[in-house]
Amino acid sequence: MEGPPPGEWHYELITPDLYQAERIRRIYYSGRTPFQDVVVMEGEAFGRSLVLDGKTQSTEVDEFAYHEGLVHPSMIAHRGPRSVFVAGGGEGATIREVLKHRTVERVVMVDIDREVVELCREYLPNHHSDSFDDPRVELIHDDCLAYLEKNEESFDVFIIDVPDPLEAGPAYLLYTQEFYVLLRDRMRPEGLMVAQSGPTGPSFYEQCFSAVAKTVSSVFPVVALSETFVPSFGSTWGFVIGSLGSDPTSLPIKEVDRRLSQRVTGDLRYFDGTTLKGMASVPKYLRNSVATEQRIITRDNPLFVV
Repeated sequence: MEGPPPGEWHYELITPDLYQAERIRRIYYSGRTPFQDVVVMEGEAFGRSLVLDGKTQSTEVDEFAYHEGLVHPSMIAHRGPRSVFVAGGGEGATIREVLKHRTVERVVMVDIDREVVELCREYLPNHHSDSFDDPRVELIHDDCLAYLEKNEESFDVFIIDVPDPLEAGPAYLLYTQEFYVLLRDRMRPEGLMVAQSGPTGPSFYEQCFSAVAKTVSSVFPVVALSETFVPSFGSTWGFVIGSLGSDPTSLPIKEVDRRLSQRVTGDLRYFDGTTLKGMASVPKYLRNSVATEQRIITRDNPLFVV
């Protein structure tokens, strides 16, 4: 797939009736791996970004809001996560945030697309901040579902940072009830999982979020919903947490800040106790949509986002 030449525009379909566009400064790579179309570009508004199958995955300007919002609520809810499993996260920003926690001894990152990871290593240094070279990280290029099925190791926290469940895409099976059951079976006591769950804006949430939340709630006794605004995505974006222990959204602001000060190295630009309260205060239409949603995503009843 060839992207438009410099000076032209990157057009992205937000919904079938809505485009978002950004002027392109430079294209670093445009092509196809065995799994997906890939563009690594630099835009005038959002800086360097990774685009997979026409969908922006993260950008230099606002990725911190997404990745801190994805990682830290579950990490801070656990009493002391030592082992963390990351599905996807090819840019390296997800493991960057995980590694900020002093308790972490081992991170297993499984991303099926070696070429995407190598492109991100080369062209997105501000995303990964050399996290791939941390000795606590074990990087594996494999199908995430297959890896977990053949390895019985357990983890404290699972972070699912894979693309939306596009038909014929590399990740749609990681949104199913069967997959979440597998995560539950591989969790240590009081373990948690979190999945990026698609847009939550009023015009967008029915694409993915409600069904993912309903599916997670069919497996885990504690489920928490949260969202954050990511400008480059054109919408607020949702995360669904499934827990065998505590609900991170119930933690008092002061307790979140205390845990962050004790456990986390380096500065966080987005996440703290006040931010978590805001993230967890999802609007009424989202809460209602999850309460009334009937779909459970399974292998035989997949959800395809178009």
